[in-house]
Amino acid sequence: MLDWTDRHCRFFHRQLSANALLYTEMVTTGALLHGDRDSHLRQHPDSGPVALQLGGSDPAALARCAAMAGDYGYSEVNLNVGCPSDRVQNGSFGACLMKQPQLVAECVAAMVAATPLEVTVKHRIGVDDCDSYPQLQQFVATVASAGCQHFIVHARKAWLQGLSPKQNREVPPLDYSVVEQLKTDFPTLSFTLNGGIENLTAASEALQTLDGAMIGREAYANPYLLAAADRDIFGSATAVPSRGQVVAAMADYISAELAAGTRLHHITRHMLGLYRELPGARQFRRHLSENCYRDDATIEVLWRALEFVPGEM
Repeated sequence: MLDWTDRHCRFFHRQLSANALLYTEMVTTGALLHGDRDSHLRQHPDSGPVALQLGGSDPAALARCAAMAGDYGYSEVNLNVGCPSDRVQNGSFGACLMKQPQLVAECVAAMVAATPLEVTVKHRIGVDDCDSYPQLQQFVATVASAGCQHFIVHARKAWLQGLSPKQNREVPPLDYSVVEQLKTDFPTLSFTLNGGIENLTAASEALQTLDGAMIGREAYANPYLLAAADRDIFGSATAVPSRGQVVAAMADYISAELAAGTRLHHITRHMLGLYRELPGARQFRRHLSENCYRDDATIEVLWRALEFVPGEM
């Protein structure tokens, strides 16, 4: 979700669910240690439970970045060992690290020593020709011995050469049974299923045998599916928020951010799918998309877009 789940996106999704654990986009250790740390890590005080997802392969650097997470109010630190993009491979981290379980273990051990927060690992079920179940078992056992107790598993293997990142999300077949077998073989560890989960019904089914379910791009494209999560997944008695209630909360946030110098499109680009499949949704998206980038764009652009979805406020 690189360049997608930034702080504005997470604040928007938080208006839909108070309980869902949200993830940051993957932030590299170099960006935090040598760049503008605050721009990457700052978040709204009401952000709720959020995991900081890190990319890197140097234990000392990851430890320093993990230590920052608590200062910025994060509830978990996640090491990404599943991203197959060329940019990530060139940095010697992401999915290619699955071929080096001992190095991943050293990274995890350093992170665990640096922060009281839970340290988790997100990975694939295999990479390239390292895709046998015994190899996956060894990877999990090695990393768990370093202090990781929770694994988020994208139930596809990754091909580092020959497939684009998009193809790596679609071409290798999903195999949920592999993740279920991990849970059987490592009953004291926690496993969250990732990959192909597109609604709360599928998430509920995954939770029958596993400890968590991660919804990725579908939650971005169709964010309102999260609105019933507190009721249907977490058992909350709180009423499901309407789209109008979500927009009202975002309006206050947008006004404050605009006053602080944030450009409108940095926020509203995450809201394009809020009215998906409803009458007027296409016009809503078009108006926002065409007008939020103007230098003089104000919240009036959002109010005008809402005129295309009458009755939904």
